[in-house]
Amino acid sequence: MKPVKKKKTEEPELEPLCCCEYIDRNGEKNHVAACLCDCQDLDEGCDRWITCKSLQPETCERIMDTISDRLRIPWLRGAKKVNISIIPPLVLLPVLLHVASWHFLLGVVVLTSLPVLALWYYYLTHRRKEQTLFFLSLGLFSLGYMYYVFLQEVVPRGRVGPVQLAVLTCGLFLILLALYRAKKNPGYLNPASSDRSLSSSQLELLNRKGQEKTKGFPGTDTSGSLNNRTAKDDPKGSSRMPAGSPTKAKEDWCAKCQLVRPARAWHCRICGICVRRMDHHCVWINSCVGESNHQAFILALLIFLLTSVYGITLTLDTICRDRSIFTALFYCPGVYANYSSALSFTCVWYSVIITAGMAYIFLIQLINISYNVTEREVQQALRQKTGRRLLCGLIVDTGQYNRGFLRNWHQFSTLGTRAFHHPAEDIV
Repeated sequence: MKPVKKKKTEEPELEPLCCCEYIDRNGEKNHVAACLCDCQDLDEGCDRWITCKSLQPETCERIMDTISDRLRIPWLRGAKKVNISIIPPLVLLPVLLHVASWHFLLGVVVLTSLPVLALWYYYLTHRRKEQTLFFLSLGLFSLGYMYYVFLQEVVPRGRVGPVQLAVLTCGLFLILLALYRAKKNPGYLNPASSDRSLSSSQLELLNRKGQEKTKGFPGTDTSGSLNNRTAKDDPKGSSRMPAGSPTKAKEDWCAKCQLVRPARAWHCRICGICVRRMDHHCVWINSCVGESNHQAFILALLIFLLTSVYGITLTLDTICRDRSIFTALFYCPGVYANYSSALSFTCVWYSVIITAGMAYIFLIQLINISYNVTEREVQQALRQKTGRRLLCGLIVDTGQYNRGFLRNWHQFSTLGTRAFHHPAEDIV
């Protein structure tokens, strides 16, 4: 007898979504118009707020998850989800800057509180190891809004010529171009290419070791990535251990990415992937700074600083005539008599604060490149109190990769130009 073939049960095809429908986090079809319906957590939170009762942290997290899941915009083939972290800068920045333009004291309060709030939000998200688009949204919207105020309030006064406006506009486009390049692949490690030098028995051993609690390894990371390097290690110490031995590979085995990291690579707990020659995770571009995009990151900082200083100079020269730039920044009588001048002056001070912060980051980057250290290696050396510290820790020289000023900059200038092959002796 021929075996009877069972007919495969055909799964019902899902109906296509209209522009206002979407699949929510529970796997159910929902509609944008029902964003305020059936939200027990939000109702409970409002009730407890009205009765002056405290909210549990779990309830707050569920409310935020519900809001972020239902905050969508109509789109083809289903409504698209909008990241809630990009909205606060779009709303708060114009409002706060306009409020700061009303009076000198309000300007002092607002411009002082803005960096404090930004730092608080940074440490809040950094502690939770969460990705956020808040700082990227703040940076891009700040660029656009400052340019808009410049066109609306400064250019009509007639002090800015077309050539100066063209230079400022070109600087803005170059910043966006450099940021686009800096957000590209920073040098993510491919597990397939990293595992070729290891045998199957070694990989099995590393997989078993990576899943266990590694109390005996001083470089254990909460993300599961292991690193036994310190800033005080001898750069030639890697030759003391046979290349490809399980003990050597175990020191740099990443249990999350399932690969052996080459020298100076690191696992980013925010991006969730290993990056080659990782410097740090930059919240301003919402990406890591590594081997492939470090040059573009430095270029973006440099262009931003030059463009920002140029725009500040043009604005102060327009609203505070016959005064030097430094004097006009601190003493510009009558600037609050006109709302247009007050808004321009407030935006100048906001730009000065942002420019000062970026100048500090740029200075630290130049120092690190000159000593051939990454920001991660600097932080590790400061925690372990290793390396040579100068100027109260502003300069940290681990001595591990430092080959002199010119050679360090030459090595940095050739980053990402070609695919380097890292032999077994380079895996430390």
